[in-house]
Amino acid sequence: MGNLTRRDLVVKVSTKTGLPQQEVAKVFEEILDVFMEVFKKKETIELRNFGVFEVTLRKARIGRNPRNPERDILIPPRAVVRFKPGKEVKGILNAITKDLLKEEEAKKKKKA
Repeated sequence: MGNLTRRDLVVKVSTKTGLPQQEVAKVFEEILDVFMEVFKKKETIELRNFGVFEVTLRKARIGRNPRNPERDILIPPRAVVRFKPGKEVKGILNAITKDLLKEEEAKKKKKA
């Protein structure tokens, strides 16, 4: 498993569409700019069958510094972006769940 970077996405879309990478990169940047504008307005981005991005407030909570665990730290509330998967993404996640569970079991057996 690896990470897919912005550059990787541009190359993949360029290859699939036949568009130059520079054009794909410009469109990609514009899409990200629109996302940021929507988040600043505290609005929701809904992509049918893919999912919903929404700005929510994470509640304040108590945390602990691992170096000094006896002292509690108040973590203040803050805005976060939540993603709720849509129908197609849920289907994919359900399909790969068994594979991920098998991988986790294999890791545990190697450690033991």
